[in-house]
Formats: sequence, structure tokens, C-alpha cells
Amino acid sequence: MSHSAFLLVILAGFIHALWNIAAKKAGGDVRFAGFTCIIMMLVWAPVGLYFGWQVVPQWGWLEWSFVGASGVLHVLYFITLLRGYRKADLTVVYPLARGFGPLLSSSAAILFLGERISLIGALGVIAVVGGVFLIAGGPRLFRQLKDQTQQLRLRKGIFYGLLTGLFIAGYTVLDGYAVKVILISPILVDYFGNFIRLALLLPALLRDKQATLTSWRLEWKYAFIVGAISPISYVLVLYAMQSAPLSHVAPAREVSMLFAALIGGHLLGEGDRLQRVVGALCIAVGVIALGNF
Repeated sequence: MSHSAFLLVILAGFIHALWNIAAKKAGGDVRFAGFTCIIMMLVWAPVGLYFGWQVVPQWGWLEWSFVGASGVLHVLYFITLLRGYRKADLTVVYPLARGFGPLLSSSAAILFLGERISLIGALGVIAVVGGVFLIAGGPRLFRQLKDQTQQLRLRKGIFYGLLTGLFIAGYTVLDGYAVKVILISPILVDYFGNFIRLALLLPALLRDKQATLTSWRLEWKYAFIVGAISPISYVLVLYAMQSAPLSHVAPAREVSMLFAALIGGHLLGEGDRLQRVVGALCIAVGVIALGNF
């Protein structure tokens, strides 16, 4: 991976951790996803129109199929992530989602795209898995299994974390193919996917207007943070994919867990900060190794 691509991923990881913390603090549901989608469309409209004014009218069924499928997967991902944040700790859901998704992406590249993994790469996988375990709670997870209340919360965190990771792997491979092979602009993939996302989320916003207004009053600040900065992190990753292998970029995104462990553990008071920092460092080492297989 080139230095420029790696720096893009590092910056994207920092921004990604910030908006996930905001989403966790919001505690929102599908309405929150709808709010962020609308804000994305409004805030980034000048950029989307500037880059898409002459390009989008020339799109055919292939381009719109990929943008549409991307929009669906991103909606499923975000709704699942938000539900996980309501049911469990960010420091359980987030690392499992961010660790499982890229590992699936890299595995797909090895199995179906003919890429090979070296001994260093294999050790990198072990480091990432170990780091995810530490950030998610480490030995404390086994103690939680003995407590019925904590056990239920832990199981929900694991379930929603892994399910979110599955959707992450799906849209990563799909969007990576769109920007690398079909050569759709990363900005346009992300921005025009909003129209698909809004079409899917609009019924939830209109079903109970009073509840929607109540949610908006409580969550608009967090929705604005997510809507304004989350596209930056993902577009940076897509640009990195254009110049580096997907199987390198996907796991390298896990540096976001280092920032989440440092920031999220402090702001959200979920404890075990030192252990989670150690876990994040393990992931960082694993990411470097994976970037060289």
C-alpha cells in the first residue's frame, strides 16, 4: 500500500471513530438513520452536483445497479449498527463489526480473487483477532457469561457486531469493485447512494410523525455530526481502494478501533481503557502485517 493510500485510511479511521461515538451517544433507531441521510444529502449537495452534473446523466443500468445495491447494504448496515448500540456497549459492537467485516473481505480476496497470504499475513490475522477480543472485553467476557443480565447484553453485542460486520464486508467488496473496475467516482457512489437510502428510510420517518419530531429534537445534534462527517471517512477509503488492493485497505481501516478505544472508552465510561488500548495496538500491528501479505 502506498504512503498516500495509508494516510487516507488513517485519517478515515479517525473520522470513522468520531461519528460512531456520536451515533452511540444518540441512541437512535431507524429514524436517526433517516435524519443522517437527509443531512448528508443537504450538506454535500454542492459536491454531489459539481461532480455528477455531467457524469450521472450518462449512467446506465450497470452504474445505477451498483449504486442501488450499495445504498441497500449501507441502510442495512447502519440500522443494524444503531440497534446494536442500543442493546450493547460500543466497545463490544464496534470492534466486532470493524474486525469481522474486513476479515471477511480479505478472505474473499484470498478465496475468489487468487490472492495469497504469507506467514506474516497469517500472524497479522491472529493479531487482529486477538486485538478484537481484548477491545471487546477480553477475560471480562468470560465473567459476564456467569451473570444472566450481562450475558444477555454480551450475546446481543456479539450478534449485532457480527451481523454488522457481514454488511460491512458486502458493501466494501461491492463499492470497491464499483470504483476500481467500473470506475465510478467514489464521491458519486457515496452521495447518490443517499437517494436509495432515503427511499428505504422515508416510510419509517412518515409512519409516526409525532415520534419522528420527538426523536429529531433529541438527536439532531448527533445526526448532524454523523451526516456531516461520515461521508468524508468513507470517500477517503474509496479513494484509497483506487490505488491499493482492497484486501489491504479493508483491514487497514481497523486503525479506527485505536481511536475508538482511546476516545470512546473515556467519553462513554465503558471501562478497561488500558486493555482496549493494548487490543487496539495489536490490531494496528496486525493491520501492518496484513498490508504486506
